[in-house]
Amino acid sequence: QWDLETTNRITRQLSAPLSELSVPLAVPYLDEPPTPLHFYRDWVCPNRPCIIRNALQHWPALHKWSLPYLRATVGSTEVSVAVTPDGYADAVRGDRFVMPAELRLPLSSVLDVLEGSAQHPGVLYVQKQCSNLPNELPQLLSDLEPHVPWASEALGKMPDAVNFWLGEAAAVTSLHKDHYENLYCVVSGEKHFLLHPPSDRPFIPYELYTPATYQLTEEGTFEVVDEEAVEKVPWIPLDPLAPDLAQYPGYRRTQALRCTVRAGEMLYLPALWFHHVQQSHGCIAVNFWYDMEYDLKYSYFQLLDSLTKASGLD
Repeated sequence: QWDLETTNRITRQLSAPLSELSVPLAVPYLDEPPTPLHFYRDWVCPNRPCIIRNALQHWPALHKWSLPYLRATVGSTEVSVAVTPDGYADAVRGDRFVMPAELRLPLSSVLDVLEGSAQHPGVLYVQKQCSNLPNELPQLLSDLEPHVPWASEALGKMPDAVNFWLGEAAAVTSLHKDHYENLYCVVSGEKHFLLHPPSDRPFIPYELYTPATYQLTEEGTFEVVDEEAVEKVPWIPLDPLAPDLAQYPGYRRTQALRCTVRAGEMLYLPALWFHHVQQSHGCIAVNFWYDMEYDLKYSYFQLLDSLTKASGLD
């Protein structure tokens, strides 16, 4: 008889060998960029992360980009800035999935806050994505490559987006996953990643939330305003830094990997890996999003996701 307990058991049995086969005990380091063949064979196909040293040495940005350089080069340029009361953009707050207030500010205003010469309500984070580097800061493009050549050759495509990241230490990216092969390059400062493989999906809870957005009032306070006529958003309510194991006991079975990506290093974050991100104050980073292949790996994850929901593990 096929029942809930049977589905639960099969889901756990599917997850375990996937973890054992593909999840390292720690994120490995490569001392130089791999060849396209080695990158695809050793990292993309098995869906394994790695940190690559000496991948950005030829970028002028690695030696030029600093807060004073950004001020001199693009300080007057308006950029989209995410503003939140506590640093958590796109995160569960209470019974809502809350997105940040988005302001258009000269980059110099963000730099003033980062350097301590000015204050602004909330926490600022330049994190627009959607290729905000070429779209909003094209003056900086000559300081780096428009793509990662060995990755583009291995994946057989150019990146869908090239994103620029700059923010305060309080800015945190909540636990989530993306359908992209992600090459995350730290130019200045450092990023702290907490990672979960896709095989941990049965033990990572999702719930449905009404989407809402922060609005910054003239008095400098934040209001949460519901989005109108929008479907509920599935999101992870758990904070991996302080998990509520009484409410989510299954999380004990996960295999979190922690790593720090420092200036000059590149993290290969495979598609569908869950990640939670913190950063040093004023960290400057660029990442390249390559659309994943919707192949057998994707189908396996969709099966695991469907079984998780059907078994009640969520």
